[in-house]
Amino acid sequence: MPERFTRLRIVAPSASPEEAAALVAALERFLRETTPAKTPAAPARSPWQRAALLEGVGREPGEPSPWGDPALASR
Repeated sequence: MPERFTRLRIVAPSASPEEAAALVAALERFLRETTPAKTPAAPARSPWQRAALLEGVGREPGEPSPWGDPALASR
């Protein structure tokens, strides 16, 4: 299991080591199974598509785009 979570530990004097281990294993399995899946990053917009979008909204290539174009944020 990747170390995305804090290491679990049971502090219960009345639980046997087997019971504590079973509980920790069940909790780790639950966390592993209910963790949201990573979504892939959005593909980069092609320069041709960006030019068409800018032309479609009547903007110049140097102006900020209405769709949050990250290419202009680095300039």
